[in-house]
Amino acid sequence: MSVLVKICGLKTPGMVDAALDAGADMLGFVFFAKSPRHVTLDAAAALGARVAGRARKVALTVDADDAALDAILAALSPDLLQLHGKESPARVAEIAARTGTPVMKALGVETRADLAAAADYAPHCASLLFDAKPPKGAVLPGGNGLPFDWTILADYDPGVPWMLSGGLTPANVAEALRRTKAPGVDVSSGVESAPGVKDAGLIRAFVAAARDA
Repeated sequence: MSVLVKICGLKTPGMVDAALDAGADMLGFVFFAKSPRHVTLDAAAALGARVAGRARKVALTVDADDAALDAILAALSPDLLQLHGKESPARVAEIAARTGTPVMKALGVETRADLAAAADYAPHCASLLFDAKPPKGAVLPGGNGLPFDWTILADYDPGVPWMLSGGLTPANVAEALRRTKAPGVDVSSGVESAPGVKDAGLIRAFVAAARDA
């Protein structure tokens, strides 16, 4: 089975078209005002309409309340909610049940011990995403362009589908996949020419490298 590829942090029609044309399976839209990849509800609605069933739409949120989630669902109609904050397992379960939308919980990883949290979240998630822990004092919970020790995930099975994120680029994604056997990869800053500015060439190269791996 081919590896799933998610391009996250898309903000413009050109970025969306580049990801679609490259063959990405999932397109991520960030709803977090502190991020350079943040999109408004109106922008998300317009961008989501361009996808037209060619890929799965993912809404990334950070500790969003019910009102914010409702607004995002109404604007984007995402296929998946990516929870990238400090949401508890109970909150994840509540969101999944309340919205009827599959949830992917992001978990920060630095050591093998950090994987223990996955057991608490897996029963309530459609999937998990393992990302590098943000550096101390970082404003963003993800998209910091930092990798972690991929060998931590070697031969690891959380019991649900999962994706690898954190510092991935066209140059290293094949090695990351070789080491982790991840069923999916998620990239944001690794295909940018500047924070929040996606590069079509890098997107194409990333998708191609992941597929070839």
